[in-house]
Amino acid sequence: MPLPAPLLLPLFAMAGATLDRLLGEPKRWHPLVGFGRVAGALEKRLNRNGGSRLAGLAAWSLVVLPPVLLAAFLCTLPLGWLLHPLLLCFALGGRALEEHGERVAEDLEAGNLAAAREHVGWMVSRDTSALDAEGVSKAAVESLLENGNDAVFGALFWFFLLGGPGALLFRLANTLDAMWGYRNERFLRFGAAAARLDDAANYLPARLTALSYALFGKTARALACWRAQAPHWDSPNAGPVMAAGAGALQVSLGGPAVYHGRLEVRPRLGEGRAPAAIDIHRALTLVRHGQRLWLGLALFVGALAALFLNGAAHA
Repeated sequence: MPLPAPLLLPLFAMAGATLDRLLGEPKRWHPLVGFGRVAGALEKRLNRNGGSRLAGLAAWSLVVLPPVLLAAFLCTLPLGWLLHPLLLCFALGGRALEEHGERVAEDLEAGNLAAAREHVGWMVSRDTSALDAEGVSKAAVESLLENGNDAVFGALFWFFLLGGPGALLFRLANTLDAMWGYRNERFLRFGAAAARLDDAANYLPARLTALSYALFGKTARALACWRAQAPHWDSPNAGPVMAAGAGALQVSLGGPAVYHGRLEVRPRLGEGRAPAAIDIHRALTLVRHGQRLWLGLALFVGALAALFLNGAAHA
């Protein structure tokens, strides 16, 4: 007996999340490496003398739309349903996020500050060479909270909307934002389309992520920090996510950080003590619990819809 249609996407989502948990990201031959090389080669051709917004939009379309449209077509073929969990597994980075975070926490707990600085440097773009244990913990917690949205919840949101091709679209758009979405001379105009499209794709997922963090921590404080502090953060989507996450964990984030040799004084996020190694584990717990909530709700809604449709068919 075939499964009811409303249950398919939630079950595919659970399968994709399970694959991510079992397999993680490939250590060799990662498809995003090839995607990045193609995107980098195209950027060198089209981004001359700072490029233009139109050239950036054209480059984004040329590298993102063909694989997404191909995936959408393949999903319509016989057995194409198998692609949905595989594409979600590709788009998710939950296990990789945990591996990075746990490695830094273990370094700090072992008293190996040099290793902790090196490993947190794999997670963030700031200069980590002079960070103390508190600075390493802060950088790791900030990265985990923000990337919980990028690596988990955003992919799930677009999967529930558009299936596997939607998750692929989100992951590729997010990757291009990480490559081109800088406000410097090289990318200010050329990277504007990548930055704006990523902002648009993340707008609703980020706020749902912030709500998820609030539900599994100090809810009232998380919501208050989100409301008061997020508008002052540079990113319209990272602000709600990180403010709510910091409030939920009852730690203070933000503040001074060195990026590419320049000191940036960022607004404060959250309330409470400075983060420590234990808070890296706590941030990962927020992400894990949020993912389980999203998958459970999707399955519950799918089951209700299936029961309703079955009842309507027999009425």
